[in-house]
Amino acid sequence: MSWDYFLWFAFVAMGCWLAGAVVAWRQKSPWVSLVLTGSGLVVFFAFILGLWISWERPPMRTMGETRLWYSFFLPLVGLITYVRWKYKWILMFSFILACVFICINLFKPEIHNKTLMPALQSPWFAPHVIVYMFAYAMLGAAVVMAVYLLWIKRGEADCREMELTDNLVYVGLAFMTLGMLFGALWAKEAWGHYWSWDPKETWAAATWLAYLVYIHFRRHHPVFYRRALVVMLVSFVLLQMCWYGINYLPAAQGVSVHTYNVG
Repeated sequence: MSWDYFLWFAFVAMGCWLAGAVVAWRQKSPWVSLVLTGSGLVVFFAFILGLWISWERPPMRTMGETRLWYSFFLPLVGLITYVRWKYKWILMFSFILACVFICINLFKPEIHNKTLMPALQSPWFAPHVIVYMFAYAMLGAAVVMAVYLLWIKRGEADCREMELTDNLVYVGLAFMTLGMLFGALWAKEAWGHYWSWDPKETWAAATWLAYLVYIHFRRHHPVFYRRALVVMLVSFVLLQMCWYGINYLPAAQGVSVHTYNVG
């Protein structure tokens, strides 16, 4: 498997995701949406798995490779949300976002090869990145709900909408916590310490604390949900710094193993 096949796998997956989203939007049989979206996920994961096998390493080193995982997990999160809460728009939203990341990879391909630095060859590296990507997708869906409730919806948010938003944050933060634990185990094996205040580690800690503030505020001040949603938006900005913003921090250049090529 090589990167040259990405276009074909991506088009088939996007076709399945779009068909599933249209069926859900028209409120047809949910099983049809489930099968179509699931088929797209299988096709897209088959490409990721093919790269993993042919490169003899997990495709998680460059920014383009992490976008592959984000493109995979967004429809997966959309499918889970649709099955659990029956929001007909969530599959269309996740499809559009996944397409954005896929198109970035199509129009700005990066150089992908087998090379993987020794520090990234730890068995903890793959679960660390995969769990984090799923957390990013869950928290991304939560912030879309926040934008919808703050500026798009007319009137007050109902309990069901806030419950969905809270649950997305709960699950996303839980996976982020698990990802941080995997990362600590990876760091211990690779460098001999669990935590070193690497720039990304510092931003990850700030992001984790910010989402805890959101949860605390929601539990103790449930009436003031708009203020809580603003806190979530700030937390998501920190999350973007944690994901790719550190690539542009002078303090991280040549120091952090978490930086990607941005040139």
